[in-house]
Amino acid sequence: MANYQDISIALAGVCQAVSLVQKFAHQGVAERESLSYSLQSLLVMQPESTLDVYDNQLEHLTLGFETLQALLGGKQGKLDTELGRYWVSVLALSQKLNKNTQAKSELAQRLQQLERQLSLYDGDVLHEQMIANMAGIYSDIISPLGSRIKVMGSVDFLARPDIQNRIRATLLAGIRAAILWQQVGGNRWQFLFARKKILTATQQLYASL
Repeated sequence: MANYQDISIALAGVCQAVSLVQKFAHQGVAERESLSYSLQSLLVMQPESTLDVYDNQLEHLTLGFETLQALLGGKQGKLDTELGRYWVSVLALSQKLNKNTQAKSELAQRLQQLERQLSLYDGDVLHEQMIANMAGIYSDIISPLGSRIKVMGSVDFLARPDIQNRIRATLLAGIRAAILWQQVGGNRWQFLFARKKILTATQQLYASL
């Protein structure tokens, strides 16, 4: 039987990532704390629970829960078609990744490498070189899987290499959350047949923040 709280936590991770992507693309900036929590999830290789991926702190996914409620049509939520497209695209890419044994193996190796590199930058996951390294992983392993995500936004921001790196690194965090979603029993049919259960679990988790 599906655990909808675990599914909601994983989906909130995806939603937090795509919301950050949208902010970078349109505004050139995003919440540093939310970004840090999302990127840190890439370094949690053997979590003991779903929430352990986010340091066992629901508060680390506040932006994600807010975005998820809006996308699912919760109270005061509104459908943002751009965010919805990113969300669906990230889930689809994660499913392609899950079926590609070689890509999964390469990703695991690169993430282990990333974990070792962290000490070179004083444990700062937001160091420009760490973000560039994460972006490189996305470009090398995720992009070739197909169905590239077309990010819309300000031409000026999207032309900047540092913004491009932030967007790719954050998309990688979204893919990580989407893989987690699959691992805890998430699937696309639930959006048709269990949407209310996911929304209810999301609202309960958000209310406990």
